[in-house]
Amino acid sequence: MMMTTNELQQGPWDTLERQWGWIALRGAAAVVFGALAFAWPGATLAALVIVWGAYALVDGVLSLAAGLRIRDNGRPLWALVAVGLLGIAAGVITFLWPGLTAITLVLVLAVWAVAAGVFQIAAAIALRRKIAGEWLQALSGLLSIVFGVLVLLQPAVGAVVLAWIVGSYAIVFGALLIGLALRLRKRRQVHVKTR
Repeated sequence: MMMTTNELQQGPWDTLERQWGWIALRGAAAVVFGALAFAWPGATLAALVIVWGAYALVDGVLSLAAGLRIRDNGRPLWALVAVGLLGIAAGVITFLWPGLTAITLVLVLAVWAVAAGVFQIAAAIALRRKIAGEWLQALSGLLSIVFGVLVLLQPAVGAVVLAWIVGSYAIVFGALLIGLALRLRKRRQVHVKTR
């Protein structure tokens, strides 16, 4: 979809309000993934990591799309683009090398979570004076970092415990993104009414 000249000249907070649906979709994907992790906690670690690879790929595509659509002085929002590219890379690695040990795949998951968290916080800092609710973005980034560090510290945790940790993380992360999207939607409705 082509961006209009007006959209290219607006800051990221203006287009972020219009693109709230992409953020909500990312949140919904995370919640669905978390629910699946809880529904099948006895799944093998390898199966769980493959499901996570699918989630990382979907989240990466959605983040990349949002990052390219949300403009900062005519340029894509680099932090979301980076999160998207990391997610796509992690998902592709999971599917291209299924012979990797489950522990290696879990480490890929952990590194992705930490890196994505850093970029989520960077995006929140960039938007802190422009939108209400940016703390939800920062909190979701912090949650990703904590999750990634916990997994890095205990990569050999049993499959059921890992499923619960991953499921909890995904549901809370998704809920925070949905909360942010709803706040952006509300702000968008206020701005549309005042124009």
